Amino acid sequence: MNEFTIGVEEEFMVIDPVTRELKSHEQKIVDAAQRIHEDQVKAEMHQAVVEVGTHICRNTEEARKEVSKLRLTVAQLAGDMGLRIGAAGTHPFSHWAGQLITEHPRYSEIVDELQDAARSNLIFGLHVHVGIQSREMAIHIANQVRYFLPHVFALSANSPFWEGRNTGYKSFRTKVFDKFPRTGIPDAFSSIEEYDNYIKLLVKTNCIDNAKKIWWDIRVHPFYETIEFRICDCPMLVDETIAFTALFQALCAKLYKLRLQNMKFITYPRALINENKWRAARYGIDGKLIDFGKQQEVNTRALILELLDFVDDVVDELGCREDLQYIHHILEHGTGADRQLAIYQQKGNFEDVVDFITSQTLKGI
Repeated sequence: MNEFTIGVEEEFMVIDPVTRELKSHEQKIVDAAQRIHEDQVKAEMHQAVVEVGTHICRNTEEARKEVSKLRLTVAQLAGDMGLRIGAAGTHPFSHWAGQLITEHPRYSEIVDELQDAARSNLIFGLHVHVGIQSREMAIHIANQVRYFLPHVFALSANSPFWEGRNTGYKSFRTKVFDKFPRTGIPDAFSSIEEYDNYIKLLVKTNCIDNAKKIWWDIRVHPFYETIEFRICDCPMLVDETIAFTALFQALCAKLYKLRLQNMKFITYPRALINENKWRAARYGIDGKLIDFGKQQEVNTRALILELLDFVDDVVDELGCREDLQYIHHILEHGTGADRQLAIYQQKGNFEDVVDFITSQTLKGI
């Protein structure tokens, strides 16, 4: 049986508690955190971003401990420097043009090539790795699991604001990232060889210098034996991060189990899945997604409940049933975007939204 180990990466905002603007921390948080957690805390392209990543975890219980520990460490170190940490897909009002880029050859190269698309990419995501030992199996699962990405994405929507505007989207982060090449839902690949040949061709023709410059919503990781899910906004709460991690892990385990029984889920074209992704970005869990099997619109909440039923027979073996229960809480009480919008409607200013985000980042730890 595949182990389905998990790894979780989160990107946080570094915030000035007085102005509530994003604030460059000059990598001091990263330097201090690396003395405690070594390579688990990293700089990102913009200096107002801190990225953390867990070790390889056997289950969601281990992942929860690591995610909580990393959030706590980074928040405490930021606090010692007179700063705060926040977890959301975008900052409600800070403008990208005022933010400093981290000095590093890789980032300089990306900015040189992508120009304002890179400079304006001031967004914060959640990446979840699920361990799959066989790359042939990984591409098989990745092809099918693409259909479910909008469902989990809708649950994770946590970026309604951009540069001091209510964008009308529940997740505007993906709209910002769409300016990059090689993003979004990937095509299906008929084999791991086809995928590898695609990457070789891009490298050979100087489109990319390595496979990490493929920034799709899901990818068979070029270096680790994992499938990496990259579609979600950075969740406000640890409970949400772990619930989405559990759902991705359960989906991989379920599709693996079907394969062992000589069955598989339908592989839908990218063009169709993109319709659902757009709806998820715009409406979160309050809209409708298309059920391609029935060829009709279905309430997003109903489809998410169907998804939970679909994976139900693998969750006890994985030990993530309790963590998945939190999905019901989100369906009932709303997403991070819904909570941000509620605060904005209640208070009428973005500073209060930032305070709300920073207050929630350590909730339940």
